[in-house]
Amino acid sequence: MPELPEVETVRRGLTRLVQGATIDHVDVYYRKMVTPEAEVFTADLIGRQIDRIDRRGKYLLFRFSGELTMVSHLRMEGKYDVQPTGSPITKHTHVVFHLTDGRDLRYTDTRKFGRMRLVPTGTEGTALPSLGKLGPEPTADTLTLAYMQQIFHKSHKVVKPFLLDQSKIAGLGNIYADEVLWLSKINPLTPADELSDAQLKTLRQSIITEIGLAIKGHGTTVHSFSTAFGEAGQFQNHLHVYGREGEPCERCGTEIVKIKVAQRGTHYCPHCQPVPLEALEALTDD
Repeated sequence: MPELPEVETVRRGLTRLVQGATIDHVDVYYRKMVTPEAEVFTADLIGRQIDRIDRRGKYLLFRFSGELTMVSHLRMEGKYDVQPTGSPITKHTHVVFHLTDGRDLRYTDTRKFGRMRLVPTGTEGTALPSLGKLGPEPTADTLTLAYMQQIFHKSHKVVKPFLLDQSKIAGLGNIYADEVLWLSKINPLTPADELSDAQLKTLRQSIITEIGLAIKGHGTTVHSFSTAFGEAGQFQNHLHVYGREGEPCERCGTEIVKIKVAQRGTHYCPHCQPVPLEALEALTDD
């Protein structure tokens, strides 16, 4: 699933391509993908201008004229691209926004998991509770050390799934959770409330820095992610631990291992990220 850097990369590309464009009409080929029902969805968008495109966590927010917002979640395989009107569509193209300037904004999705929902601007968090419950964005201004101390110190949940909880910090997914834990020398099985303030300070900086670098690298292509220009992301070339099981750790040379944590593939260095005593005892008991 695209994580925050990939979605932000798509947002920036779409902003360059279609901000200011006006919708002529919309074709929906897979009705379950849109809310409200396709007839209302298409009618509501006719003649509206794309004022801007925002992002919150992994959600894209298309801001249309007339105080209407389309909340779009790419899920696993969703992609937007822009093509000349009239050019052939693929079998995986499910929604086409025909623009008045002779171009189409097209949404393709091989798995059909992506969703689009029209809501009055300003009501996104109410209409979609999962969006309303998102934690702060992983930026220096919004993700404060005081906030991290507050949420980590009151949870005994192991840190890997804790970081994946979007209500705690918005936008982190499996790839970047592994990366920031490696950068911070924190084992993914460490309970959140056992991290010291010094570790939380390091983790916070790792999150902010890594997400920023990933955005500059246009995201990570592990399976089929591409930007709004159809280009693959480049940040997979800079991953330190994710997908590198069996390879030597860049810091110490120890072999990277892969385990399951909360049903998610998890990569770490046994030397740089030692297993905490509590988790080690549990593994030994098993």
